[in-house]
Amino acid sequence: MAAGRGEAAEACVGRVVLPGDVLLLPARPDEDGERLRLGAGAAPRGRLLCGPGLRRCGAGLLVTKCGLLRHRQAGGGGGGAAGGAYWVDSQQKRYVPVKGDHVIGIVTAKAGDVFKLDVGGSEQASLSYLAFEGATKRNRPNVQVGDLIYGQFLVANKDMEPEMVCIDSSGRSSGMGIIGQDGFLFKVSLGLIRKLLAPKCEIIQELSQLYPFELVLGMNGRIWVKAKTVQQTLIIVNILEACEYMTAEQRKQALAKLSGN
Repeated sequence: MAAGRGEAAEACVGRVVLPGDVLLLPARPDEDGERLRLGAGAAPRGRLLCGPGLRRCGAGLLVTKCGLLRHRQAGGGGGGAAGGAYWVDSQQKRYVPVKGDHVIGIVTAKAGDVFKLDVGGSEQASLSYLAFEGATKRNRPNVQVGDLIYGQFLVANKDMEPEMVCIDSSGRSSGMGIIGQDGFLFKVSLGLIRKLLAPKCEIIQELSQLYPFELVLGMNGRIWVKAKTVQQTLIIVNILEACEYMTAEQRKQALAKLSGN
């Protein structure tokens, strides 16, 4: 059942919402009548985050894409609707850059001191040569056209060109940077990526018992895999692509057959 206009956000959790729907937020008398503040960073106690598919409006939250409304309580536990995050869970194919998302980009051009990257969105992202750990004007990173870059969005909104960096707030790479030349890059749905990135993902745990491999997951639907041999790499790729359409029991049976060979 789809949610209607002007319904309470808490009552619409788990239901289908459509673009244009307005979700009302609960009143907060304990903050001197101040409205809930929504942001993109970490939420202070009792504050709400506005996730993908939602936008702040005067009455509460405006839905911008079709899907199921989700809500996570503050701290991962219960305690009413005083905090946490709301977002719309949908099976969309085209990636829309979001600030803070970790993605895999493909270098398409060098423009002066900036690299242009294809991230699967409506426009290319920019990456400064200084946005790498230890990079200076003398010590430039060795980035070539066609290289794969794992980084995060520093700027991502509808009015500006997306900007990526390969360092965190402390100037450390934290696993970001140029991905190795070997390996296999492929694309899956954004819904499968979110499932694979979930804490204690059963799919990743089961695959790790089959073969040792390296795995890089991008929120833009791109996955990079590298195993010991090309055959093992392709087996892992095929399993990951099929996981979206298999049940947990079917996946375990397929892995049992492979481990028995």
